Amino acid sequence: MRRCLAGANATFEINLNYRMTNLLPGGLPASPDGTAGSIASLFDPTLTWKDIEWLARITKLPVLVKGILRSDDALLAVKHGAAGVIVSNHGARQLDTAPATISVLPEIIDAVGGKVEVYVDGGIRRGTDVLKAIACGARAVFIGRSVVWGLACGGEAGVGYVLEMMRQIFDLAMALSGCPALSSITRN
Repeated sequence: MRRCLAGANATFEINLNYRMTNLLPGGLPASPDGTAGSIASLFDPTLTWKDIEWLARITKLPVLVKGILRSDDALLAVKHGAAGVIVSNHGARQLDTAPATISVLPEIIDAVGGKVEVYVDGGIRRGTDVLKAIACGARAVFIGRSVVWGLACGGEAGVGYVLEMMRQIFDLAMALSGCPALSSITRN
């Protein structure tokens, strides 16, 4: 099955019967709704907070729980052995009405009260976004989408350009905010 989108001078076709062989040894089955059904089949609805406890118990590695958007979930992650949480709406691809990570970050930081590290991803596009996230209390930010854009546009050099641009804008934002060091960045 193919879905065609016609533009002014071209036609773009999406093959809805493709297989994503790089994700699983046998690939994903084709789905009538494209990738949504295939991706949904990857999630195990039987997982519980007890699985976090089990994982934390059998490894010496720190266990991070990604996808936290509520303070009560952050506290559950801590209770069940997580060494940290990643405040993430998965780029809002999973649920397009999910809140922006920056809007829920301060509440989650306050809830965990320094018991674990808190990281954030989603919505980080500029160095000023990094400054805001750190000001809200994030230990670090993840900037995957910006890096992927750089990679797509310029390969390795594109990634280097994006990272350098983010650093320069972050440095400038710190200076304009009167913050000479990371430790001087606060919610004020």
